Formats: sequence, structure tokens, C-alpha cells
Amino acid sequence: MVVAMSGGVDSSVVAAELAAQGYDVVGVTLQLYDHGAALARKGACCAGQDIHDARRVAEAMGFPHYVLDYENVFREAVIEEFAESYLAGATPVPCIRCNERVKFRDLMATARELDADCMATGHYIRRTLGPHGPELHMAADPARDQSYFLFSTTPEQLAFLRFPLGHLASKAETRALAARHGLSVADKPDSQDICFVPQGNYAAVIEKLRPGAAEPGEIVHADGRVLGTHPGVLHFTVGQRRGLGIGGLEEPLYVVRLDVDARRVIVGPKEMLATRRVPVREVNWLGDAPFASRAEWPVSVRVRSTRPPREAVVRPLSASEAEVELIAPEEGVSPGQACVFYETGGTRVLGGGWIWRGRG
Repeated sequence: MVVAMSGGVDSSVVAAELAAQGYDVVGVTLQLYDHGAALARKGACCAGQDIHDARRVAEAMGFPHYVLDYENVFREAVIEEFAESYLAGATPVPCIRCNERVKFRDLMATARELDADCMATGHYIRRTLGPHGPELHMAADPARDQSYFLFSTTPEQLAFLRFPLGHLASKAETRALAARHGLSVADKPDSQDICFVPQGNYAAVIEKLRPGAAEPGEIVHADGRVLGTHPGVLHFTVGQRRGLGIGGLEEPLYVVRLDVDARRVIVGPKEMLATRRVPVREVNWLGDAPFASRAEWPVSVRVRSTRPPREAVVRPLSASEAEVELIAPEEGVSPGQACVFYETGGTRVLGGGWIWRGRG
């Protein structure tokens, strides 16, 4: 069994538990980036110290460990798209693309080459066997649930994957298991930021990847008034209120749209952020019947990872595109984010898609 090891406590516990249970474990760590400072930076994954931590766990538990250099793959499949999406006015979620294109595609191919029966990861999500095959379900601990970031897992991948931590009631249980195995990472802090975006400073990363991308422009009210100037559209996201540099106005204003071509940041009152119709594409469907076999699917959806699922109806336009109608409007729905589908009133993940254009 191959275990994807990031160097953190979660995947380390998975590897240690499986090894202790007698499985023939092989640990594999992907080196995804190395930006110099990342070698010692805490709160990241898949570079520098984290690789050493994964290796130490493997040595302590007595199973082989391999490091694969995936820097070029990661740059092409994740970082470049992140930069392009951000410059196009979207709010990308690179962690989903990393799972989809690197960990669950390329790493899984490596696991198969090693003749592994399956691949285990430290994600907090559950895989259960239903009447039609493996199903994806939210983690037992809502605070740790990572289903939003794994919606694009395909049925074929799900058949090969295992998620041993999904049933745990809390992160404290994971750390207790790490301590029981004597792992050096038992008290290691969780990763916080996107791994290649130190301190959450998106703009600094984009400027490094695309020199000259931060072109100044106007901040314009939705009614057409020019309220000020900005140093570059890439410094703003839909729903942002603070840091607009247009103080002194009577009403609180929010970024409601980014006009990248005109280099304009459009602001307006909070109610302009409310959205009911959400177009999605690149739909990955995990339901039992074909996606386009019905005119609509009553579901619950998440339009941000930090929000609870809300009632909605998904209307397929094709096998890979759909319109989502939210029963109650949501604020701050932004192109580039994922819209993840869940079974209404249940825990099953039915798939999802990428939000890709304006608002309704």
C-alpha cells in the first residue's frame, strides 16, 4: 500500500497506523516546490523540512520512503493556472487542482507502477461502500472536513483510494495516535497557507510569476462614479471590504466585480454581492445515475470551503456544465471558486464544478 506523505501529522499517522496493522507500506513524498525560504518555513507542506519529517517517520516505523521531484509538474499544473486565473479576476483554489492533477493523478499512477493495491492519504473525508460502489462522504468531524477540496475525485480514483482518518471525531485523536507511535511530528502545527503563498500574500506571488502584472486603474462605483485609483486588480477579490483606499464615504462598499480588461475594480453596497444563479463547468459527478439523465437535482451546495452546505437545485446543461440555483442568495460567489454538491440532508459528496463567469 502506498501512503502519500506530506510530512505533516495526518499523513504520518496514516502511514504509522497501517504499518503497525501489518500492511506492506511504502511512503511517497512529492517535492512540489522549493522557493529557498520554504526550506525552513513552518506551516507549509511538501518541501524542505517536511520531506525530512516524512523520512524520519518512515525510518522510525521501518518502511521504505521515496521522494519524487514534481516541481515542474506542480508549476505547470497548479501554479501557472493559479497565476492566470488570478490575473483574470478569479479567486482560484489551487489546493483542489493539486489534489486533482498531481496527487490523485500523477502520484496515483506512480502507486500503480509500484503494484500497490491502493493508495492512502491523510485527508479528512470518508470513503464508504454503497450499493453502486465506493461513495465519498464528509468527515465525521465537521471542523476538519476536507470534502470541498476533493470534489473532483473521480469514481475510478475513489476505487483505489483510502482515507483512514475520515472517521475520527477530532484532530486531538490524530495527535494522540501520533504520540502513541512515538512520532516526532505529533505536535507539529497544521499547515495554514497555500503552500507556495507565504503568509497568504497572493499579490506578491503573482508579481513574482508575472512581472508587470500589477497595472494601476480606477475604483468605480457600480453607478459609474470614479471613486479613486488602485495599484492593480490583482490586489482585490470579490467580496473584499477592507483596504480599498476609498474612505470618507457614507455607505460601506465592497468589491462586487473585477473588470480585468479595463483594469477597473467595481464596488457597491453589500446587497450587490447576493447571488442565486451560479454557472459551473468541469463538473465531476459522483451520483449513481448519469448527471445529465435528469433535468435537475435537488442538492445542498458549498460555494466556499468555510461555509456550510445550503439548499440548491443543479440543472445539467451537459455532462460537464450546469446552472446551480441557490434557494437563498449567497454573498461573495466568485469565479474560480468551486461549487460542491452534497446529498440533501446527508453527508454524501455528489461532486461539483468550477464557478466560471458573472453572477445572476
